[in-house]
Amino acid sequence: MGYSLVEADITTLDVDAIVNAAHETLRRGGGVCGAIHAAAGPELERECLTKYPEGCEPGDAKITAGYNLPAKHVIHAVGPRWRGGDAGEEKLLASAYHRSLEVLVENGRTSIAFPAISTGIFGFPADRAAEIAVDTVKGFLEKHPDIDVIFCCRGEENVGLYRALLSE
Repeated sequence: MGYSLVEADITTLDVDAIVNAAHETLRRGGGVCGAIHAAAGPELERECLTKYPEGCEPGDAKITAGYNLPAKHVIHAVGPRWRGGDAGEEKLLASAYHRSLEVLVENGRTSIAFPAISTGIFGFPADRAAEIAVDTVKGFLEKHPDIDVIFCCRGEENVGLYRALLSE
C-alpha cells in the first residue's frame, strides 16, 4: 500500500473513506465540505447531527456512512483556523490527519483520500499544511503499512506542492 497523489474531485473516488474538511458543527458548509454533502445527499448531514450532536473539536475526526458517494464512509476531520501560527495550529492540523487515519483503522478500513484540510476558508498556508499532511501520513504508515492513502488535490499549485513533498 502506501500513498499517492491524484488531481480529482474527491467526491468521485471509490475508496473506503474520503475525508471531509469539516466545520466544528459537522453541518454542511462550503468548499470541499459543501461538495461532499451535495454529492452524498441530505442523509449525510442528518447522520452527522444525530450521531454527533456535540459536533467535533479541532484536531479530531468522526465517521459516518458515505450515502450516495462511491466512498463507503466519510471521515469528518476538523482542522484549525489559521491565527498566525502561534495558537497551536500546526499541532491541531497534524492531529486532524492522524485522528482520521486512526478512525479509519478503528473501523477496519484500509483506503482513504484526503483533501488539503484547513487551507480553504480556514486560511492555513497551503505549503505548510502540505508538509504537515505528508509528514503525518508517512509517520502513520510506518506503523500501518497496509493503509492506502490518496492525497486529492485541485489546481497546479497544490498538486505541485504535494508532488515535490511526496518525491522526497
